[in-house]
Amino acid sequence: MAETGTSQTALSRVSGVHQPSISQFLSGRTELSDEMLGRLLECMGYRLQVVRRLVEPELNRSERRSWRLHRQLSAHLSRQTLDEWRPRIDAQLKRLRTGVSGQPHTRNVERWSEMVRCGDVPGLRRVLTGLDRDSVQMREVSPMGGLLSQDERNLVLAGG
Repeated sequence: MAETGTSQTALSRVSGVHQPSISQFLSGRTELSDEMLGRLLECMGYRLQVVRRLVEPELNRSERRSWRLHRQLSAHLSRQTLDEWRPRIDAQLKRLRTGVSGQPHTRNVERWSEMVRCGDVPGLRRVLTGLDRDSVQMREVSPMGGLLSQDERNLVLAGG
């Protein structure tokens, strides 16, 4: 906007997007979709080009180790295995509720509990395998400990 000398008001008039919405996009209070960003940029004479490329996530040794173990659990996860694992997971959740304090940990323990209670296998898979900061933080208070056999755990950890 600075490069083209376009004000929020002028951009609103040309694009049909309400000025308060533009203000919220610019301040980061509202998510801006690629489609909306493209629309606004075109009104200023630019095009949005999204380039997809592989990005190695920045995980420390502990986070990478946790991801590998949880990814292995995800390979076993189904409605049936979740039902089989439920007593152990529930016991772990009970232990975590009494031993964990502070945010986001206490909130994440409750999120685990809700996903397990609802049988949200797709949601659990996303958290078990996700590389986003939210998934990493969820795994910091994972109730999934002890579900892999020691042999399988050793194999996963020996892989790198």
